[in-house]
Amino acid sequence: MSPDVPSLQSSALPPAQPKYVLRGHTAQVHAVRFLRCNSRLLTGDANGWVILWDVPIKRPVAVWRAHAQTILGVGVWGEVEEKVITHGRDNKLHIWQIRHEDETDLSKVLPIEETTADRKAPWLLHSLDVNALNFCSFAMCRIPDSDHSHEQSILIAVPGVNDGAITITSLPSQSRFAAIPPLKDINTGMLMALRLHQTSTSLTVLAGYESGHVALFRQPSSGQLWKPSYVAKTHAQPVLSLDLAPGLGAFFSSSADAIIARHSLDASTEPVLLRTKHAGQQSLVVRLDERVFATAGWDGRVRVCGTKGGMTELAVLKWHKEGCFAVAFADILDQGEQVDNDQVVAKKDDEAEIATKALTVSRRREANSAKTHWLAAGSKDGKVSLWDIY
Repeated sequence: MSPDVPSLQSSALPPAQPKYVLRGHTAQVHAVRFLRCNSRLLTGDANGWVILWDVPIKRPVAVWRAHAQTILGVGVWGEVEEKVITHGRDNKLHIWQIRHEDETDLSKVLPIEETTADRKAPWLLHSLDVNALNFCSFAMCRIPDSDHSHEQSILIAVPGVNDGAITITSLPSQSRFAAIPPLKDINTGMLMALRLHQTSTSLTVLAGYESGHVALFRQPSSGQLWKPSYVAKTHAQPVLSLDLAPGLGAFFSSSADAIIARHSLDASTEPVLLRTKHAGQQSLVVRLDERVFATAGWDGRVRVCGTKGGMTELAVLKWHKEGCFAVAFADILDQGEQVDNDQVVAKKDDEAEIATKALTVSRRREANSAKTHWLAAGSKDGKVSLWDIY
C-alpha cells in the first residue's frame, strides 16, 4: 500500500458507510458530477431525468426531464459553471443555463414524487443532433486562450456515424472542429468511451472501443489527417470508461472484463494491468490530485485504488445492493476557493443579527461541504451514495 495514501478500511474497523444517501430517481443513475466548488451535484438517470442537488443541505434545487431516453453523461461549462450539458440516447446533446439566481424558479419536485403541476425546466441555450446508437457519453474540454470578453469556447466529442469514428464540434459556434476516422485495419466495433485533453499546444483524444482496444490521437498539423499515435488491446471485453492523469503522464481504462489498465500518454512504456477479479467496471474517475481513482462496479461495489505502482486497492465501499454505474469525486479546492466563514453581514438591529447568524451557519455548512473529499456513486437502485474519503 502506498505510504502517503491511508486505507479507508482496516480489519479492526467496521465497514465504511456512506455519509448520506440521496433518494430522488426512480430509474438507474448513469451520470454524476460535482460543480460550483462542490456546492452542487448533478445526477442523471435512465428515464432522462436530471436532478441538481444542493450538497450542503442534500436537497434538490432543480429537477427536469432533459431527454426522452437514458442520460449518457452530464457536464458543466462556464467560468462559474452556470451552464449544464446533458447527453441522451435520444440523439440529442443539450446545454442548459442554470445560474444560482435561476434556481429559485425551477421545479424541485423529484421524479419519485407524484405531481400534475408543470415542472419548470432551465433555459435551453443550445441543442445538437448527435449519434447515440451506443452508450458512449460525450467528452469535452475548454479551449485555452479564449477571448474572455465573450462566451468561453469548448470542444465536444461524440461518436461519429460510422462505427469507431469520432466527431468533434466547437461550441458555441457549433462548427465542426475535427472528424477522426475509425482505426485502419482493425475491427474495433462501436466507440464506447471518450476523453479529451487540451494543452496550450495540442489536443489529445482518447478512445475506447467495443473490441477492447484503446487509442490515443494527437492533433495533427494543419491539413493533415488524424492518425493514432498509440493503440493497445488491453481488454478482452468492451472498454467502458477512460480517464486521464496528465500530471502522471498516464491514462486509465476499465472494461466489462476484470482488468484496469494504466497507459502512458507518451507511449513510452507498456501498459500496466491490474487484474481485479471483479468484472464490469462501468465508470473510472481519477481524483483531481491524481493520487487515487475510483471505479463503479456491476457488483454494487465502489473501489478506490492508488494511481501509482501496482494500483493498490485501498478501499471497497459496499452499500448498494445493485450494480453501480457512475462515480464522481468532489474537487480538491485551494483555501482561496473555499467559502469564507468569516464573511458575515454587519449587525444593525436584532433582525439583522438573526439574519447574520443564519447566514453564518449557512456559510459554515457550505464551507464544510466544500472542503469534504466527497465521492458520489450512482446505482441501478436509483440512489446516489455520498462518501467522505481521505
